[in-house]
Amino acid sequence: MKQVKEVAIGDGSLTIETGHLAKQANGSCLVRCGDTVVLTTACMAGDPTAPRPFLPLTVDYREYTYAAGKIPGGFFKREGRPSEKEIIGCRMIDRPLRPLFPEGYFAETQIISMVLSADGETDPDVLSINGASAALALSDIPFYHPIGAVRVAMIDGERVFNPTLSERDVSDLDLIVVGTEEAIVMVEAGANQLSEAEILDCIFAGHDELQKVIRAQHEMFRASGLQKPVWQTPERYPQELYQEIEREIGNDFWNALHTKGKFERKAAIEQVVDPLYARYEDDDETKGHAKRIIKDLEEKMLAKAVLEDQRRFDDRALDEIRDISIDIGLMPKTHGSAVFTRGETQALVTATLGTKRDAQIVEGYEGEALQKFMLHYNFPPFCVGEVRFLRGASRREIGHGNLARRALTPVLPPEDDFPYTIRLVSDILESNGSSSMASVCGGSLALFDVGVPVLAPVAGVAMGLVKRGERFAVLTDIAGQEDHHGDMDFKVAGTADGITALQMDIKIGGVSREIMGEALEQARRGRLHILDCMAESLPAPRTEVSERAPRLTTIHINREKIRDIIGPGGKTIRSIQEETGCEVEIENDGKVVVAAPDGMASKRAIDIIERLTEEPEIGRKYNGKVTRVESFGAFVEILPGTEGLLHVSELAPYRVREVTDIVREGDQIEVKVLDIDAANRKIRLSRKAVLLEDPNYQPTEEELAKAAEASESRDSDRGGRGGDRGGRGGRGGDRGGRGGDRGGRGGRGGRGRR
Repeated sequence: MKQVKEVAIGDGSLTIETGHLAKQANGSCLVRCGDTVVLTTACMAGDPTAPRPFLPLTVDYREYTYAAGKIPGGFFKREGRPSEKEIIGCRMIDRPLRPLFPEGYFAETQIISMVLSADGETDPDVLSINGASAALALSDIPFYHPIGAVRVAMIDGERVFNPTLSERDVSDLDLIVVGTEEAIVMVEAGANQLSEAEILDCIFAGHDELQKVIRAQHEMFRASGLQKPVWQTPERYPQELYQEIEREIGNDFWNALHTKGKFERKAAIEQVVDPLYARYEDDDETKGHAKRIIKDLEEKMLAKAVLEDQRRFDDRALDEIRDISIDIGLMPKTHGSAVFTRGETQALVTATLGTKRDAQIVEGYEGEALQKFMLHYNFPPFCVGEVRFLRGASRREIGHGNLARRALTPVLPPEDDFPYTIRLVSDILESNGSSSMASVCGGSLALFDVGVPVLAPVAGVAMGLVKRGERFAVLTDIAGQEDHHGDMDFKVAGTADGITALQMDIKIGGVSREIMGEALEQARRGRLHILDCMAESLPAPRTEVSERAPRLTTIHINREKIRDIIGPGGKTIRSIQEETGCEVEIENDGKVVVAAPDGMASKRAIDIIERLTEEPEIGRKYNGKVTRVESFGAFVEILPGTEGLLHVSELAPYRVREVTDIVREGDQIEVKVLDIDAANRKIRLSRKAVLLEDPNYQPTEEELAKAAEASESRDSDRGGRGGDRGGRGGRGGDRGGRGGDRGGRGGRGGRGRR
């Protein structure tokens, strides 16, 4: 049965439609906002109660270029492997849904979200999250807690729900909130150093708004007449076995868990549990039960240590941060580097500066875009003592790199002030919790080391949660064990003034405002502590860019002069680059960026460009070259491609008979600009003005002789012209006499006729 439901969100709306497309999937729906349309499907296969170590949930999110009426670039002309944006979209759908499936559900489940139409103003990611929930809710898959998602922006202090892309460009906040009816289940945000209070208000304002989407899903489910299967949680293991194991190894296991050091703790635990597993070596089913019991025991003992003893397995207080050590500039040939170590988590972050040509071209359905700040996160297997093949970047690596990049972006200098392309690479060398936040801290220090004038240092910390009933405790700087067995992973990054990035995932039904508020405040105190440690190592960015980095200098020229730098067929710009060893980039607005290996090369290139693009000024003197000589004067090239007329009267402070007496084609002479007719692009030049302004100027005898000759010639010309005029006067008298004669003859003729 086809159903369409419209939901008002903020000043706009979104539409959920089901029963029309992809009807052979277990569940499907079409979500539309503006002219952006996303189709999401949900399918289930296999026995949902078959025991597995994890839920085999697969999520795929694809943005097809045809959605915006474009054909993919490249040779094959079809979409290939998912882009980073698509991978992040997959994670955004997966993270809030996975913990909401019922306990014991292990069927293979796949969610596919396809962008079918894109208007360029509505981001499909939030639509896909809502669509995934609706597809699950309107299916026979045992999913009982629909979610809603909304994006929140902060523009001029006002909250905007589901903003357009153009509105997001001017927003101080880009926040995605996902929640159930009762609580928040996921948060993803980038912010321009907003306070904890502002962030918290926006999160719960978004939670109130997304309730409309959840209500719409409930209404559509009731109208569909569907019946959800009644879920019976399968028994994980016999309770008698649990009690037996707890009695037998409980105390030893508790002591082993309190061993300091990740690998020391692992070895102590193995000494306790390995003999237990060996006992059931011939009974795979009981051995599987035993492993699940040990996992549950570990979670139970973590809760006891935190909630009752107020201490953690490594004997830290709940808000205590592990020891921090920092090494700056450790790698000799990189542009900048920093090693940030917190407890047993260590990140080596290197910074490399490049030109605009090094920027990443990102192709999507919106078209191509340049990304001039990149942060790549690598998690090699040795950082956790494992052996596995090195492949391409995993979804987790791409997601962690995106979070760290988002945390650092708000403090980067404007492109006009710092035109470099920046690449940070975070290689995790050791990992025991919060490696993404270590990447943020190390990335901030690496930017300082390379000399990027960032607005403020950024630090990050991961917060955890242990909650049993109404009792809860928030943990600062969680280790891997606390992340794995705890109830929340809440990463908070920012400066001393405010938050720049957030990411929250939970493993329970949701978190309340009280929990989130306490976590944000505790994270703020932890962040300030880490920033103090960072300041002790490197308090501010270096005043000069690393000597190993290229020197970028930006100048602005008249747009009409761009062709003078490029030259015919690019000849001029190639000669500049070959002569100086610099790279020259020219933009259509007249901005020129020179990338040089050193300061001297940069100066040479800029001098050449300035000469090529220099504009003439009235009253200024130039050394020019005579390009053409005429009887009335000479044309002089004073700047490349710019000529002016040097009239014969402005050649010298005396009478000049012939232009060639003073200058010839190819001569180099100094001239002064008298006037510029901008409308007709005509320039008047004077050599005479230059000579008269020179206090040491004295005309030579040859010049005086030529001047006298020119003067005599002029007088002679005047006399000749006077005689000519006199002769012409006599001829006029003659003509008068002849006229009189004709008049007399005419009179006589008249008398004869009378």
